[in-house]
Amino acid sequence: MDLKKQSKTVLITGSATGVGAAAIIEFAKRGWNVVINYSRSENEALALSKECVSLGVNTLVCQANVGIDAECKQLVSKVIDTFGRVDVLVNNAGTTKFCDYNDLNGLTEKDFYDVYQVNVVGAYQMVKYSAPHLKSVQGSVVNISSMSAISGVGSSIAYSASKGALSTMTLSLAHALAPDVRVNGICPGFIQTRWTKDFLGKRYESVKKEFEKAALINKTSLPEDIAKGIIYLAIDAKTTSGQLLTIDGGQLVNQGKI
Repeated sequence: MDLKKQSKTVLITGSATGVGAAAIIEFAKRGWNVVINYSRSENEALALSKECVSLGVNTLVCQANVGIDAECKQLVSKVIDTFGRVDVLVNNAGTTKFCDYNDLNGLTEKDFYDVYQVNVVGAYQMVKYSAPHLKSVQGSVVNISSMSAISGVGSSIAYSASKGALSTMTLSLAHALAPDVRVNGICPGFIQTRWTKDFLGKRYESVKKEFEKAALINKTSLPEDIAKGIIYLAIDAKTTSGQLLTIDGGQLVNQGKI
């Protein structure tokens, strides 16, 4: 019997860097088969795969743009051909179009379509193609949304709106896949990632300090903090479904202080 098929398998989209990569490591430490998906970061994906192999687990590295339906279908097929199962799907891949909120002319119709195609439609397609396999093992789905889905503040109105849609879709999917598959989401606040640093540039440290000041515990998250939340919802929270976990250092709660 193929030993790979006896080990549980996690598929995480957009997992070559940042939160996705941190989550891959957490699953690898627990002995899971890990599927590393990327669209552009091939070198990082291959380096992450080597790190996981050193932990003694099986890996699969797949390039796929989840904004393209055929590539979503092909990605899931490759996972099943390789490992024979999908126990956890983490929809982590995301995109945005940076635009100041006051600049209503800065976003085009195509910008909205492009952002929604990855952040919402892509997540849905990944769930659709993974659903039969998840049901067969009573697996789970974790969607990575954003605090911007709650606050309405993010890299652009299109991004915040797409994350709001993803959060609502998480609740809908929890209904659709019950009772066999649990579906939950995470709404992270500021995360100390390469993506955030590249986006903010020289403003990174000052913006991070502002977020830390706004948080109850005066801290912002590392990718590993969000990864631990993913592990909790995917594996440990066996009676939790249809929930959105906010990981923001208490910033949302602190906004309502007197």
